[in-house]
Amino acid sequence: MRIGQLAEQVGLSTKTIRFYEDSGVLPEPDRADNGYREYEQPSVDRLRFIRDAQTAGLTLSEIATILELRDRGEDSCHHTVAMLEGHLVEVDRQLDELQRTKVRLTEMIGRGRNLDPAECDDPNRCQMISNDRLS
Repeated sequence: MRIGQLAEQVGLSTKTIRFYEDSGVLPEPDRADNGYREYEQPSVDRLRFIRDAQTAGLTLSEIATILELRDRGEDSCHHTVAMLEGHLVEVDRQLDELQRTKVRLTEMIGRGRNLDPAECDDPNRCQMISNDRLS
C-alpha cells in the first residue's frame, strides 16, 4: 500500500509517517519501480503500536528502545514496565502539584470574593493573587 493509504488506515498524517521513518522508529519501506513507498502489514502494526505507546505517555525515544529490543528478538516486558512505572510516578507528582494549585486557587477565589475593591490600591499587583495575603 502507498503512504496515503497507510496514513488513512492508521489515523496518522503522511508527514508523521515520514517523520517516524526519519527518526528510525519505522523502517523505510521498499520502493516500487516508480519510486513510491510500498508499505506492508508490519508497518501498520508498528505504527499502531507507536500511536498506542504515545497515548500511554511514552516518548518517541522510549518507544524506540522498546522497538529496538523487539527487533533484536528480545523480551521488552521488564523494560516497558520500568518505563511505565516511571511515568506513573511522574503522573502522581503532577497530580499532587495540581492538587496544591487547586487549593491555592480556591483560597484566592475566596479571598477575592471578600475583598473590598477600595482596598486595592497597589497599581503593581492584585491583592487577590499576592502570596503575602494568603491565609
